[in-house]
Amino acid sequence: MLALALLATAFAVLSVGMSAVIGPKRYNRARLDSYECGIEPTPQAVGGGRFPVKYYITAMLFIIFDIEIIFLYPWAVHFDAMRFFGLIEMVLFIATVFVAYAYVWRRGGLDWD
Repeated sequence: MLALALLATAFAVLSVGMSAVIGPKRYNRARLDSYECGIEPTPQAVGGGRFPVKYYITAMLFIIFDIEIIFLYPWAVHFDAMRFFGLIEMVLFIATVFVAYAYVWRRGGLDWD
């Protein structure tokens, strides 16, 4: 197992190293610019300007609701073993998630204006 881990590590390091040594070195203005989803970068104020916080809020909401939904998988796998208790617990859990979703929706966290 150790030999396989060493072999995989050596392959990864050698692949990255050899691509830097052997790879083409054709630099141009477009390649040296930062990538911004295919949109031409616009001039910004000194210090980078303000970035809308709405993007971060949307990402955090996605992560939170995605993690909450992951808790449905163990319930689905052991549904037969938990019987009525599992059903009541999952209804309470989904109700909690729904309350959080309704709160975010009501506060405008899902609007893209």
